[in-house]
Amino acid sequence: MLQMSYRRVARSYRKSLARQYIEEHPRARIGAVAGLMVAVLGVVVGMLYPSHSGTAINTANVASACLSSTPATSSSGTSTTSTGTTSTAAPTATASTTPGTAASATTAASATTAVGTSTATPAATATTAAPTATASSTATVAPTATTSATTSATATTSATASTTTTASASPCATTTTTPAAAAANVNCNIVVPANPLSATGLATPWQLTGTNGATPAASGCNMANFANLGAFVQATILNPRSGALSVYEPLVITQGTTAAAAPVVPTLPRGAIVTIDVGFNGTDLTLVGANANALAQGRCINGLNGSDFGQVSFCNGSTFFQAALRDEARGALRVPALGTSPKTNTPCLSTRSFQVIDQDQSDNVTTKYLVTASGQSAQFNAANQAALAGATTAINGSDNALLDDFIDPTMGCTPFEAPDLSQAGTMSTSQALDELQAGKQAAPVAYVPENDEMTLVNNAASVTKTNLYRAQLGQPPVSNATNTTSSPQAYCQNMVNLQTPFLNANQTLLAGDTTPVAAVGTNLLTFMANRLNMSFTNLGCQNFGLQNPVTVTLNGAGVATAATFNTAAQTATAGNGGTPMPTASATTPAAGSTTPTTGRWRVGRRHHRLMNPSGA
Repeated sequence: MLQMSYRRVARSYRKSLARQYIEEHPRARIGAVAGLMVAVLGVVVGMLYPSHSGTAINTANVASACLSSTPATSSSGTSTTSTGTTSTAAPTATASTTPGTAASATTAASATTAVGTSTATPAATATTAAPTATASSTATVAPTATTSATTSATATTSATASTTTTASASPCATTTTTPAAAAANVNCNIVVPANPLSATGLATPWQLTGTNGATPAASGCNMANFANLGAFVQATILNPRSGALSVYEPLVITQGTTAAAAPVVPTLPRGAIVTIDVGFNGTDLTLVGANANALAQGRCINGLNGSDFGQVSFCNGSTFFQAALRDEARGALRVPALGTSPKTNTPCLSTRSFQVIDQDQSDNVTTKYLVTASGQSAQFNAANQAALAGATTAINGSDNALLDDFIDPTMGCTPFEAPDLSQAGTMSTSQALDELQAGKQAAPVAYVPENDEMTLVNNAASVTKTNLYRAQLGQPPVSNATNTTSSPQAYCQNMVNLQTPFLNANQTLLAGDTTPVAAVGTNLLTFMANRLNMSFTNLGCQNFGLQNPVTVTLNGAGVATAATFNTAAQTATAGNGGTPMPTASATTPAAGSTTPTTGRWRVGRRHHRLMNPSGA
């Protein structure tokens, strides 16, 4: 099986827990604010006394000191247990400074700490360091890093070690100013070809590039960087006369390059109805037409009136599902039943099963590409694999891939497949096929809820945007009927009461399978447990009188190594499906903490920047 290897997943669990500490420890808040004020003062002082050469400050004219960052390594093999309600890991970073230091900090929670990263590299010298937690989407820092007045540390997201950076002051004749790490870009544009639903349009590569005129190289929006900012496109094709289905993966290339191998030109049935689903490994992917008519020709959308869904986009989805459901109703289209797992003697699962869903169900695709060492991409098929020896398989982190490539095989179930026209007819899955089969889901059925951040508008729940998203996947609109299972509070209650017992009852089975993301869990069980733990928080389930049912044990790298489950049934007691869900904003927790938080209004779609436990 493939392992989902995109770094945004590794950040997700750490990002949402640090704010728990801030909210439960008022002194930390006070100290953090004080640290920020001192940092700002330090920056102002630095501006008043510019360097004579542009790189050094003469201490004969300016009384200052240099901050040297000394990494104090700690054990990376220790385990920390955290629960859904109580944090067991308090921050331990401290700052040691001497009077007169430009960026002094005395509160115990003000030192910046790079936690759970193998390549955390503190800046060698700095006169001041502005708060950096919100400036870098790849840094993992201590709970109060957003207001820290200490030396910043940069980090990758391959979390394998724990490093604590202690800032100490010592007089020096000159000092070099090290700027805070620049924020990593997380957004891209993708150019949609003309007539994207036609055979010619399907065979024309989509082009990945930067936003606001940024080049692929400058923005990181290129397929060589697929793990972080790769885009993936998937088409599902319906023959409206016969009801036959097929799949095709349009190719995405980096703008300015050519395909490593020419895309297959599909042969479409007369009157074919095509839907296109787009997935992204970054935060926000914006559709741009190759000409003025391309998006209209494909009926392509990526949100509601400028409020993007985020990672996902759709072309012609609602039309496709209306036609498919009509064909199914008249018997032309036969969608297989979900079946029964021979390993659990329970029904096989779907993308609408509460045993599987997370904070943003039914997102991203199962498309794979080949990417060469030079960064060129090609469709994934046997011919290209033979011709492009050594090419890397690129995948999209996806709820659908989690189900099709991990959960179904583990349970002995079979996903719905159709001939793939880009793979010489090899049977293949797709997001649309998953949703068609999910129509067989027995009650209770999970539909995209209004507290899914992909469907928020200006931080508030939007029935209109939720319905628009649902329509692209063949799901019914928000109504009293769907609210019985998928209003925000009902959705949380069902997720807790159905997914928790499923994981608990199948611990041995799931623990024996490969993890989709090694930085999140050591096997399929711990991955899904960690995913459930954080989905509870990210959906704001704590605001409906519910308790997080998962206790996760993390190692020194922040990877879930074990989990326990509270399977007691719970009843949601608060909330209103027509209002924005009050939850906390995303920050960065210390290693070992997976405790959900309560408090402030959530910022719309923020978890697509910082928190995404499923990788989808």
